Amino acid sequence: MTVVHSAPKIASNEGVRDALSGALGDMLVEAREEHGEILLHVARDRIEDALRLLRDEHEYQQLMEIAGVDYPSRAERFEVVYMLLSVTKNHRVMVKVRAGERTPVPTVTTLWPNAGWLEREVFDLYGVLFEGNTDLRRILTDYGFEGHPFRKDFPLTGYIELRYSEEEQRVVYEPVELAQDLRQFDFMSPWEGADYVLPGDEKAATPPVDEPSTTDKPGKTGAGPKADAEAKEPVGDDPPAAKNGGTTEEEAPEPTQSREDRPKRKGKTQETKQATQPKEGDQ
Repeated sequence: MTVVHSAPKIASNEGVRDALSGALGDMLVEAREEHGEILLHVARDRIEDALRLLRDEHEYQQLMEIAGVDYPSRAERFEVVYMLLSVTKNHRVMVKVRAGERTPVPTVTTLWPNAGWLEREVFDLYGVLFEGNTDLRRILTDYGFEGHPFRKDFPLTGYIELRYSEEEQRVVYEPVELAQDLRQFDFMSPWEGADYVLPGDEKAATPPVDEPSTTDKPGKTGAGPKADAEAKEPVGDDPPAAKNGGTTEEEAPEPTQSREDRPKRKGKTQETKQATQPKEGDQ
């Protein structure tokens, strides 16, 4: 069955940036195309008006995501990015504003109900405040959590953790206990001589290097009266084969085949018919 839909399979960015820039007017700070997408930087206090214009007049009906970005070196360190989708055009645009740690961003829950959850997530992880959001609570971290995990100055470990205790039937606070120490990666090859004990080497029983091993008793060196006496014993005259029950050279068996002695070759001839061909009766 053929499905007819007005949205194109592939949407082009041609003319979109100029059209949206002209429509936003003084609300727009910067417009550019980056990585194949249209990026619009809007003034922070005009974000609600800008998104309403894009939704109602340019058919960007859906708010797909709100994301946060942290640039600690900037005066306004945070960026809040709104990702919009046009179902009828099959096209996406990104709209962003800048904010500081104590600079609130106007809420867009008046335009899309799902913005309430998305703004809570950005507030929880980055600490960005959204003015007008009546339910700005943490959404991912635990109750009573201090700090914002996605900030680039957030510590890797804390000192207190909280968990739900089945025995006490409540949330308890206790010091952090790590299952293993944090690994320090120095990327130094152990073949070059590491200045720490490698895993497993602490179990190896290696003798001290500064104390060389010595032989204090003569028995450990193989020397002594017993070894001297064994060295003075005479060696037998019989050949080893006869001593062990074998046959000597005089007792070797006769050849199983007899042949006449051939005449000595003359000159330096090595390959001749007379030398290479057997005589009659040798077979």
